[in-house]
Parts: sequence; structure tokens; C-alpha cells
Amino acid sequence: VPHVVFASTSSVYGHTERLPFREDDPLGRPLAPYPASKIAGELMGYTYHHLFGISFTALRFFSVYGERGRPDMMPFIITDSIVHERSFKLFDGGEMYRDWTYVGDIVEGIMAALDRPLGYERINLGRGKPIRMADFVQMIERLVGRKARMETPPAPPSEPKITFADIGKARELLGYAPRVEVEDGLARFWSWYQREYLRR
Repeated sequence: VPHVVFASTSSVYGHTERLPFREDDPLGRPLAPYPASKIAGELMGYTYHHLFGISFTALRFFSVYGERGRPDMMPFIITDSIVHERSFKLFDGGEMYRDWTYVGDIVEGIMAALDRPLGYERINLGRGKPIRMADFVQMIERLVGRKARMETPPAPPSEPKITFADIGKARELLGYAPRVEVEDGLARFWSWYQREYLRR
């Protein structure tokens, strides 16, 4: 295998005061087992690159959303809860920020990485424009045409306050240029949700 593209995560950055998140930032201590496993994967990739010359690109995905999204992730949970008039948890009253990135833009970044062996690289794939979670919920409310029912407990220690990608390296090395605004991406997600879950 001459070239590996590894799906990593923005969660490797944990709690950090450095904004936006850059690939050369120290990773410090992971906040949960999931990012710990991704850091381990990135390090294993470096080891294989060092020992065997395998090209290894770790793509750090930031808050991916869109059609066919997992039902245990926030965009689906929020939408499904509003549709069925159930409450959901929105940590810290929605005063957290996520760098929501449309799945189609992520796929374009992955395809570009597959075509470009780069040695050993870690590259952010985000949008570079964090959105307050309370505003994200309001966007979905407008699409569905109903108000959300929310509980607003404190965020658990596994949740960072913000995710914010510096995508300069992705632009330079991959020609990455995210095009889909969050409002448009959510509209596509909502159309898919209606087809798959409301019109059967």
C-alpha cells in the first residue's frame, strides 16, 4: 500500500485557546476515547511512513453534516426531535460553537487527498467559520417550521467550547475550497430527511 488517507477528527485538538486550530498546534490531552484513538492512528501513520516510506495523510474532519448523516449526530437529532416534538439536550444553552462542514465539501477534500501522496501530512477539512449552536438550531427550526424543545445542561468535560479550522494548508496542498454555506447544506439535509423519513 503506497498511500493511505486516514479519517481523523477535529476532536484531536481538545480544549485549546489557540484559534483557529492549526495542524502544527500541540495536541495536549484528548478529552475522550474517540479523539485519543484518532491521535493514536495519526501516530501509527507516522511510524509506517518513517519505517516503510508509506505516504500517510490524516484528514481532520470538522463537524460534518448533510444527507445520509448518522442518526446519533446532532443535525439529525435536532431535526428529528423538532419534527416529532421531542426535547433534546443543547449544552450550555447553545453557547458553544462548531465549524459545520457540508459532507459534499468533505468528499471533495478526500478525493483530492487520494490523488496526492504527500509523504506524512495532517490536514484540516473544515469550513473555517464556526457557528453558535443556538443559531444552528434556529436554522433548522426555520426549515421545519416548528420551534425546538430543549434542555440546556452544562456541557460534559468531553465537549470543547469551540471547533474552528484553519484551512490554509488544505487550500495549498489539496486545492480545497468549501463552497456550501450552512443554510444551503441544511436545506439539502432537510430535503433528504423528508424524502427518507416523512414520505414513505
